[in-house]
Amino acid sequence: MTTADLLPVTLLTGFLGSGKTTLLNQLLRREPLTAVVMNEFGEIGLDHQLLEDTRGPLALLSGGCVCCQVQGSLGPTLKNLYMARGGTLPAYRRVIIETTGIADPAPILDVLLNDRWIAARHRMDGVITTVDCAHARQQLDAYSEARRQVAVADRLLLTKTDQATPEARAALENRLASLNPAAPRHIVTHGAIDPALILDVGLFNARDKHADVEQWLAHARYRPVARGALGGKARPQPADGHDGRIRAFSLSFDEPLDWDGLAAALEMLQAFRAENLLRMKAIVHVAGKDAPVVLHAVQHVLYPPAELREWPDDDRRSRFVFITADLEEGFVRRLLEDFTRAAAGKPASPALA
Repeated sequence: MTTADLLPVTLLTGFLGSGKTTLLNQLLRREPLTAVVMNEFGEIGLDHQLLEDTRGPLALLSGGCVCCQVQGSLGPTLKNLYMARGGTLPAYRRVIIETTGIADPAPILDVLLNDRWIAARHRMDGVITTVDCAHARQQLDAYSEARRQVAVADRLLLTKTDQATPEARAALENRLASLNPAAPRHIVTHGAIDPALILDVGLFNARDKHADVEQWLAHARYRPVARGALGGKARPQPADGHDGRIRAFSLSFDEPLDWDGLAAALEMLQAFRAENLLRMKAIVHVAGKDAPVVLHAVQHVLYPPAELREWPDDDRRSRFVFITADLEEGFVRRLLEDFTRAAAGKPASPALA
């Protein structure tokens, strides 16, 4: 089964009342052959009753947050849906998982990527986060879940823009850009949006059958922390209230990196600081390889490395983008440098001045 044959899975998240179900209804009108997995916090689920008719199956996970108490039921639910697909259920073409408003997306990605049976038949297409322009600033102040939902998103959808003043909306957009510089932002009115803007947005575009690495990585949109063969001094980032804990930055390396050293560094980062690693994306020039290797991680979940057929442009640097919480840029840079240098038989880099 090729990548293009895998069923795309979209994770739809966003804080309470931000318009996820309204958006989902609109999407199902345009993409009716969609399997929907909904999660609601509490003993009795109600949101699924708000969904309009769909030709695809609906599975409800109730009694807890999909990222915690009922995480164990997500895998079996996806397996049961897939096994009945084209038989007792319609031959749906994609899956949308709508989380409760207080969910952390990372454990859901863990199921999708680390369950071999599911990963062999599905591909994680993207994380879509709805943002309530009328209340998001207060929510981002008060709830770490809201900040994490924004930080890991591939697309940010701005809802209720008519309920926010131009000044408040501009301040919110600046804040979103600080939390997640790479994610495109789209305005959604009453849930209406072109599905092409938020579906098939992952590294491998199922329609075009090619790897759009530059758009996916969006390296230039992140604040550079290091550049060059060994990197340079990190530029300090001023704290901005709660958001000072979340940092978005990029690292680049001119010299090819030793694969064993890089793998060891990432394993250590995930083993000891997984909760702080909200997201990592990279295109890497591995020593001894002509083609680049693409890496992607969310907290303790590391996607399998993907080797591309060729570089997307003339830039052969290794480029990393990180979104972290309570994790210093300098620590990440030194970790990558020291492990790759040690594996290549070179002395460790000096400490930052």
